[in-house]
Formats: sequence, structure tokens, C-alpha cells
Amino acid sequence: MLQRRQFTLSATALGALALPASLLPRRALAASVGQPAPDFTLSDTAGKPVKLSQYKGKPVVLEWNNPGCPFVRKHYQGNMQALQKAFTAQGVVWLAVNSTRDDSADHMSPAQLARWMTEQKASPTATLMDEAGTVGQAYAARVTPHMYIVNAQGLLVYAGAIDSIPSARVADIEKATNFVRQGLNELLSGKPVSTPTSQAYGCSIKYKNAAA
Repeated sequence: MLQRRQFTLSATALGALALPASLLPRRALAASVGQPAPDFTLSDTAGKPVKLSQYKGKPVVLEWNNPGCPFVRKHYQGNMQALQKAFTAQGVVWLAVNSTRDDSADHMSPAQLARWMTEQKASPTATLMDEAGTVGQAYAARVTPHMYIVNAQGLLVYAGAIDSIPSARVADIEKATNFVRQGLNELLSGKPVSTPTSQAYGCSIKYKNAAA
């Protein structure tokens, strides 16, 4: 499997193996930018139900996450944590979502995922379990990290990559345009999001009942 072999490859090779979302099969009609974000309820890693609509009135970031993915690990060298900390401090809700099926080699139990997030010093508002894949497919999330921004009115205003350089090299982070930071800064300033969509890149999400 591609995702498991990536651990033995160089960062340069990993960059070439990034999977653009457009090359992956469509599993559901995508939630459309400019339209209401699909509501959902998922349990967090402590078993507490979290409903998207409970945060209406605040901007929300949805971050599709899989610690086994090198592209996720790239951004968890400090970049993702810095974004979480900076924007939750400004009232943004940050929901990390894991849609990895429970028989995948990359699957983590809620306790394992919670421990990993703590070890990374991550600070999302909540880390949510979507092992059935229903929420991921409702948003047509295809890779990790796949990022979405929902505005305070509940409309989806951004869908795509975290940034503009599709590689697993940490050194590329500072050279890239961070679409999530840019979009949230614009949203919090009362401006329209100037880049509402981009080409997501990363490891394919291992959905339940999908081919390995």
C-alpha cells in the first residue's frame, strides 16, 4: 500500500507521491463552497458528542487528520499547532476529524489519537472520530490533511489544501501560501475569502468499505 511505503521514502520522493484530490474517486457529492456546510454529530476522543451547528455564530475549521500520513506529520512539526493556537485564541472553533476505517493499519483508537494529539502539543477545540466515514464523504474529503472553513453563518467558504506546495518537506512550509491562515485572516477582517478553493494534497483517506 502506498501510504505505508511512504515511511521508507525520502522527502523528495514523498513530494512526488502526493495525491491530488482530483485524482481520487468521488465518493459523494462535495459540500459546495458558498452553500450551507452539512451539519453532523460525531463523538470526540473522550466520547462526548459534538455537533457542528452548536458552533453557529463562530467560524469553524475542519481539519481531516491521520497521524500515519507523512503529509500530516509534515504540518505537525509545528505549523498545524501554531494555526490552531493562533485562531482558537481569536474565537475560531477548530475540529480535527479522523475518518480512517477501523481495520486500516493507520487506524488509532480514540485513546491513541488523543494521546498522539497531546504528544504533539496540538490544541484543536475537539478531535472527532468518523470511523464510519459518513462525515468525510459528506464533505468529499479525500486526503489528509484536507481543510475546510465554515463561516459564522454556517456557510462553507473554503475547501482544499492547507497550503500551496504539495510536498512532505517541512522546509516548504515557510515558502508556501497558507490558504487556511489567509482565509481565516480575511474572514476575521470582514473580507471575502480570496481563495475559496484549492487543490488538496496528501494521503488518500482509508474509508470504510472502500478498496484498500
